[in-house]
Amino acid sequence: MLKLYYATGTCALATYMTLEEAGADYTAERLSFKDNQQNSPDYLAINPKGRVPALVTDRGVLTETPAMLAYLAQTFPKAKLAPLDDPFDFAQVQSFNSYLCSTVHINHAHKMRGARWATQESSFADMKAMVPKTMGACFQLIEQKMFKGPWVMGDQFTICDPYLHTLSHWLEGDSVDINATPKIADHFKRMMDRPAIRKVMDAQKA
Repeated sequence: MLKLYYATGTCALATYMTLEEAGADYTAERLSFKDNQQNSPDYLAINPKGRVPALVTDRGVLTETPAMLAYLAQTFPKAKLAPLDDPFDFAQVQSFNSYLCSTVHINHAHKMRGARWATQESSFADMKAMVPKTMGACFQLIEQKMFKGPWVMGDQFTICDPYLHTLSHWLEGDSVDINATPKIADHFKRMMDRPAIRKVMDAQKA
């Protein structure tokens, strides 16, 4: 059995949704950032980075969302969550998810995690002020150049879709109108129609 450590409102949602879409046998344990549980000795023994998600497997612990999503796609091939038989197509999936991880997520983090990069209050304010612009630009790029439709990679639902959906949830809080990217807005609605996605979203509210 797999075990996912997550916190609500974080990128861990992407792995949570993918576990459900894959039909995996798993449990999910919620950490409270308010109570700083991500830095507790018990959790740091699992993930020394002190962040979520972390996925415990029978071979060890995985961290970093793109790695976990690729692992799940390959572990549950019958779910067809990635083009595993085509190295180039699979690399495109990895490229998209890497962009979400290395660029989009970082832009979002500037709103409330400025202390990771600076020490001056004026720097924090400047980074926070840039978030609507940088996040908006990222989603425009995805909309215009990266999103194939009707799913991210085309006709087949893949591990890219839960990841994009997760970050799309952040747009309102980042003062970005999702309707400025109609294809992504439509994707968001269709994702919410999927039973696995609804199940996970309901669990997040519990």
